[in-house]
Amino acid sequence: MRQVNVKRNTSETQIEIDLNLDGTGRADLQSGVPFLDHMLDQIARHGMVDLTVKAKGDTHIDDHHTVEDIGITLGQAIAKAVGDKKGITRYGHSYVPLDETLSRVVIDFSGRPGLEFHVPFTRARVGDFDVDLTIEFFRGFVNHAGVTLHIDNIRGINAHHQIETVFKAFGRALRMALELDPRAGGVVPSTKGSL
Repeated sequence: MRQVNVKRNTSETQIEIDLNLDGTGRADLQSGVPFLDHMLDQIARHGMVDLTVKAKGDTHIDDHHTVEDIGITLGQAIAKAVGDKKGITRYGHSYVPLDETLSRVVIDFSGRPGLEFHVPFTRARVGDFDVDLTIEFFRGFVNHAGVTLHIDNIRGINAHHQIETVFKAFGRALRMALELDPRAGGVVPSTKGSL
């Protein structure tokens, strides 16, 4: 089983994540940021991973540190759970629509962190959530998971829909990339022999 527990404790946040890459989409989310919990639920459900997030952060200042550090910790958890990457599909992609909105996410478990984030948000906030925190979450994730991630919102008017389609597509792309390929024979999916 590809299951891990990862903790991150700083002067700004205390975070614990339990992750099972071979789960059924169950989530127990207590980030202290309700909109982020809604988005993390999309990752679990569409990624078919079991995800528990318990976080306490300096949300009395703002949500920035909590959102970013959850991205960092999730990236660390994914990297630890996937291990040497033997037998994984490696690449994943997904297009997800929601009413007027369409987003595309493409991921490569390359071992090289890289983020291309192209989401032209139509407003600055969704309720109390600062939309700029979306890129902070994914930047933290990418840098600690060691993945290349391309996120494109192709069209959209509603900022909630823009963010939700990104998280759903991310979950689905993640699921595809982390599937064990029975034809791969348990080898690392790279001509270099390592990732």
